[in-house]
Amino acid sequence: MRSYGQYCGLARSLEVVGDRWNLLIVRQLLIAPARYRDLIDGLPGIATNLLTDRLRDLETAGVVERRLAKVGSVVEYALTPWGAELRQPIESLIRWSTPLMVRGPEGDAFRPEWLALAVPALLDARVQRRSSATIGLDIGDRPFHLHATSSGFEVGAHDGRALDATVRADPSYILALAAGALTLSDARTLGLVEIDGDESVVRTVFAA
Repeated sequence: MRSYGQYCGLARSLEVVGDRWNLLIVRQLLIAPARYRDLIDGLPGIATNLLTDRLRDLETAGVVERRLAKVGSVVEYALTPWGAELRQPIESLIRWSTPLMVRGPEGDAFRPEWLALAVPALLDARVQRRSSATIGLDIGDRPFHLHATSSGFEVGAHDGRALDATVRADPSYILALAAGALTLSDARTLGLVEIDGDESVVRTVFAA
């Protein structure tokens, strides 16, 4: 493992997670434990041998562990309790990235499940008053939902629960709404967002 030779918490943290791809692997595992093939699919651009090396390093450091999946005898990767504590700094980096995201994807790869980490991180920092609501997110091939409660927000693949409303938009506009970089009123006026159902519920979540 690379060492900076500095007795500093940041330096020692970067020795563990500072290598290229490490935090993106953690991002995937914060969304859900994953098999090796799932990680390859969820990390566009990573070489298989590099993923193997990074997983080994993270496992040796105590950030990641291997275990049997709940279904079948397939091995999957998951964060250890210590590794899961990276959620807060990663969410802080997501919020910090808002100015970098304004210009849109510009041809970069995107996977809808990345919203499962980004949208709650952005909304939790902005929305103080919360009421229970479930909003469908129609952003492409797979339907997702945004579930709001008094304790926070959750985004996941739609599980069939009843929806108060559905928001239909490009993922970049969903991110912009969650970050407060785009107002719901402007998005509606510009035709960037369509809403089916109770629009007041959507405004409760996105118009803070």
